[in-house]
Amino acid sequence: MTQGISQKKAAEFLKQYGFNELPSAKPKNVWQIALEVIQEPMFILLMFCGFVYVLLGDYTEGMILLCWVFVIIFITFYQHRKTEKSLEALRQLSSPRALVIRDGEEIRIPGREVVPEDVVILNEGDRVPADAILLESQHLTIDESLLTGESVPVIKTEEKEAHVFSGTLIVQGKGKAKVTHTGSETQFGKIGVSLQNIEQESTRLQKEMKRLIRSLFLMGIAISIGVILAFYLTRGNFLNSLLNGLASAMSILPEEFPVVLTIFLALGAWRLSKNNVLTRKPSAIETLGSATVLCSDKTGTITQNKMEVA
Repeated sequence: MTQGISQKKAAEFLKQYGFNELPSAKPKNVWQIALEVIQEPMFILLMFCGFVYVLLGDYTEGMILLCWVFVIIFITFYQHRKTEKSLEALRQLSSPRALVIRDGEEIRIPGREVVPEDVVILNEGDRVPADAILLESQHLTIDESLLTGESVPVIKTEEKEAHVFSGTLIVQGKGKAKVTHTGSETQFGKIGVSLQNIEQESTRLQKEMKRLIRSLFLMGIAISIGVILAFYLTRGNFLNSLLNGLASAMSILPEEFPVVLTIFLALGAWRLSKNNVLTRKPSAIETLGSATVLCSDKTGTITQNKMEVA
């Protein structure tokens, strides 16, 4: 019988290699979320319009516009936190308990405490807790569609020094395997690390909005300067000329755009959440709404794999 490693050695390996889990990004605080929201051109426009109204003496209209900024920040923060909590619950559920041999005894431990050189016992219905080399196999069949996309289960035998991979599902048989890699060093973990390096680009609506705001802003500046010069040359009062120039610019600045667009995207995220779909960023609503064709491969992975958060 395989003795496995000792508890003492397992503790040393755990300190050396860390927990068997994917590194997760630190949750953003309210100030980081607020900064990201305010940096958007449409919100800058909204704040600019609000300050201009205050300068023109229309305090009620100005305060209403500025209050909408805080409403939008609240909606974005609420949606972000709600999604993060659901994803955190899902991450905890995705780290099941593992049956390992230590000091010659079979013990069940949290999957996050599995370390390299651990001998793991694999039974039907289990998730493989880490990448490992197969030591024993009794009709062991594993669903590796999570990594390969192939929905047909794969038969594993120890004669070929077969590898089993973290996150894959045992659909039949049983076996023993010696862990080689854990956490972000597993094949599944490498995919997670690579996804963290993806830079998010602006959506088409955001690009069009930036272009529209820039054009209207330049047009507003040109009209404002023209009105200021004309008023000053005919009336001679610079302060009144400045106020009239700003009022003319305000007449073409669409201050409602940021509010309307944000509320519609937030309502879309809310409607999706009613159908058990998580939306981390409201901009994903626009991308989903722009989809006209859905493509899937012949393996049937999209229809066969099932994931549900309860």
